[in-house]
This record gives sequence, structure tokens and C-alpha cells, in this order.
Amino acid sequence: MKSNTRTISTQQVSRLYAAAQDRGRVAGYTHGFYRYPARFSPTFAAAAIECYSDHGDLVVDPYMGGGTTVVEALALGRRVVGNDLNSLAAFIAKVKTTPLTRGETAAAMQWAQDIVPALSYRASGRSLDKIMLSAKTKNLSIVRARFIKKAVAGAINSLDQLPSPNSQNFIRCALLRVGQWALDGRATHTTVSAFRDRLQQEICGMLDSLDCWTQAARSHGRISRVISNRDATDLPSLNIFCQRKERASLIVTSPPYPCIHILYHRWQVDGRRETPAPYWIANCNDGQGASFYNFGGRQDPEATAYFERSLKTLCAIRQVIADGGHMVQLVAFAEPLVQLKRYLANMEAAGFAEITPLGLRSWREVPSRRWHAALRGKTAGSNEVILIHRAV
Repeated sequence: MKSNTRTISTQQVSRLYAAAQDRGRVAGYTHGFYRYPARFSPTFAAAAIECYSDHGDLVVDPYMGGGTTVVEALALGRRVVGNDLNSLAAFIAKVKTTPLTRGETAAAMQWAQDIVPALSYRASGRSLDKIMLSAKTKNLSIVRARFIKKAVAGAINSLDQLPSPNSQNFIRCALLRVGQWALDGRATHTTVSAFRDRLQQEICGMLDSLDCWTQAARSHGRISRVISNRDATDLPSLNIFCQRKERASLIVTSPPYPCIHILYHRWQVDGRRETPAPYWIANCNDGQGASFYNFGGRQDPEATAYFERSLKTLCAIRQVIADGGHMVQLVAFAEPLVQLKRYLANMEAAGFAEITPLGLRSWREVPSRRWHAALRGKTAGSNEVILIHRAV
């Protein structure tokens, strides 16, 4: 197995800790394509990548969420494997890191000009009825959502006018972005007119952002990335690891937090009613409950299931990282005094040794919490710790 003997300076680590405190809005490149829950700062991801890896190294994020690490690593000239249990996360990360050709870009712009103005609640037809299946659009028939549901259905019905799967997925992602703005956690009704205007604006802005990211990534040569939708315990079975025998120099990630239950797979409409609409729009499968994505449910206050599952994934992650490689994480705990100790024990059992380059761990307050979390104030789970480990 390849060994990593990279020397890290105090100045580099200080920059990493400072980047973790960045409370700015998540923006730049394609990061704004979708507001995935529990995102971390691109500034932090970039600092970790530059601190603990070199140009051309393989960087892995086993719990990639919205793909922050993937986007930043490719823009910095690294090769990347991004993985997540959630099919929606895999969809979003792929769109964020899939360049469009000039023809695909022009087609997306033309679609925005020709199709979007015609989206209407009054549209009818069997084709739309087939798209608006009740299981996929649950809770979108309420007054605040049904007009937007009809507009989205019309948009999905017209995707075959686009020339390729890449361009169609780009538009699906734009619909995700604007649908989330129009419906998720919103206290007031969004009109179809406002939805149409916003969709046109976002398509133009997203195309510009994708072009900016593509130029940065291609400036380093060929874009090399693998996006996987599987349990992290299955990472070693990926071809890049089991056939090509590649090993990562760096893991940058943010795993699910013990006993902190985040809604990764639903939107909340009209008083926190849950809808699987994101999967409907992205054309992804969603047959799992919240506990599936959080490594355990609310009925397990001791987090026994969480730590058992966490250990299995960490052991698998150890198999895909080179000896001496680093793992940089942001993690929060509902009960830090107890759960941090258990998490560190899992890391050690999996084959990682913690390092504290500046002599102490660095904590940060989680920025941009959801409104219902912010109402609870500064709970233990509103603080994340930066954990740095070396594979031994």
C-alpha cells in the first residue's frame, strides 16, 4: 500500500482552522446549485485539500452530501471519489461536476427562453397526470404547493426537447434549486409567475457558474472523478480501489452526526409536512426513512446503532486510504462529552490516529442552521469539531 509522508506546516494548519470559522454564505463555482442540508464551507474544503494533498492526488469524500469536497478538489487539480448513501446527493454532485458542451449550453438557454414562459397551472393532459404520481408528489396538493407542482410537471414533461441526458439533468437541477426556494420551509405562497422568473434567472446564473468551474477544473488537465451512490461500507468494491488498487491521500468529509437528526431526503411544506418532491424532480429513488440517512433513529437515545454502523464505514474508509494519509472531518455531537470519546474510539479501532497539530482541537459554531434548529438556540449539536487523523 502506498505511504503518504507529506509534511504539514503550522501555517497550513492555522489556515485550515481559520477557514473552518468562515461564516459566509456557501457560494462560488457550482456550490449554489442546491441547498443540501448540513453543507460545510468551500473555503474549509479547499484549505484541507491544499494542506493535506498534492496536485494529482486522489481525494475521497465518503459522505459527500451536496458535493462540496468534490467540486473544490477537482477545481484544485485533484482526482476525486465522491460517495453518498443518498441518491439525491449523487445526482447533485454529478450535475455540479459535469461540464456541458456549447450545444448543450445553448439548448438549455433556448429551453429557458421558449419553455419556461409557457409553464402554467392551467396546463392539462394525461402526460402530466402520469408525471404527477401521488407517491412522488405527496403533500404537494395543498394550496401553497399545487400551482408550483403543475408548473414543475410541465417542465419535466418538456425535457425531451433537450439534446442529451447531461442537459436534461442540468435543467432538473435548476428545477430542484427553484422548487426548493419556492416550497421548502416557506411561510408564504409562491406564484407561478415568480417561479418562472426565478427559474429563468437561475438557469442563466447556473450556466455561468458551471462554465467558471469547468475552466478551473480543466486548467489542470483531464477531469477525473467517480461519483458513487452506495453505503460507505461498499467503497472498497469500487473499481478504482479493488481493480486499479488506487489509494487516497486524503479524506475530507462530514459524516452523519450521532443523535442529531437532519432531514436529508425531504422538503417541508405548509407547516413542516414532508414531501419527497426532490426525488421526483431529480428522477431518483427514495424509499428510505430518515434513520437510514442518519445512521440511526430517534428511538435509540444511546446511539448504539449509530456507533455500530459508523465503525463499519470507518473500517471500509481505512481500506481505501494510503498509510500516512489524512482524514479531515467536521463532526457535531448531541452529547459531546460522551459521544466524542466514543467516536474517537471508533476512529482508533478502524486504524486512524488523531493528531492535533496546534496542540488542541478546534471547534466552530454551525452557520446557517435551519429555522427550526435556530429556534432552539445554541445547543450542543450546534457546534462542530474539526478532527484530523492519520491512517496508521
